[in-house]
Amino acid sequence: MTRLTELIARHKQGEHIGITSVCSAHPWVLEAAMLHARQQQTPLLIEATSNQVDQHGGYTGMTPQMFQQQLRSLAEKLDLDPAQLVLGGDHLGPNRWQHLPASQAMAQAAVLVEHYVAAGFQKIHLDCSMSCADDPQPLSDRTVAERAAQLAYVCEQTSLKLFGKSEVVYVIGTEVPVPGGAQEALDTLAVTQVAAVEHTLAAHRQAFARQGLADIWPRVIGLV
Repeated sequence: MTRLTELIARHKQGEHIGITSVCSAHPWVLEAAMLHARQQQTPLLIEATSNQVDQHGGYTGMTPQMFQQQLRSLAEKLDLDPAQLVLGGDHLGPNRWQHLPASQAMAQAAVLVEHYVAAGFQKIHLDCSMSCADDPQPLSDRTVAERAAQLAYVCEQTSLKLFGKSEVVYVIGTEVPVPGGAQEALDTLAVTQVAAVEHTLAAHRQAFARQGLADIWPRVIGLV
């Protein structure tokens, strides 16, 4: 992940630089993205959502390990340097199990992130913003942050157990609209206020500290 964190550092210093991020399981899309990365000699971030790929197969029928193997095989076929390929998980949390009580949904989410990290996914977006069957609507920032921190702990423990260290980087927060797309007219969506961003960041930072993860906060690289 050094290459990705170096890109972030250069961006923060004012350099106009970024990374191509593709969230798709379609073979034509993946091939086009890899060919572009090979031609440009740039890193490529390929992500899977919790809807596409999970421990039960998701709607693609693939587990994280299966999707990772597919990507590595395609990269080898296209002669893409494996070092250019970064794998990410998007909106990982209880989204798929909202119909269950929170304790059961979060147990499934914990297995989900464990499988992603074990398969070599190193950019993890933790999204616990959705209410489960026995939750109020909407959830408080504190609850969302506490659940994200719980999943971050699982990620860290999985990485340490399997690889002896953790280089996982995290994105926190959710998006407007929610995963899967907007149900309402887009012109009714409110622009996020700076104060709300600051509150979300503070809630997550405190939750990470309560989970014993204060030292990994520098690896939280983005807020959605």
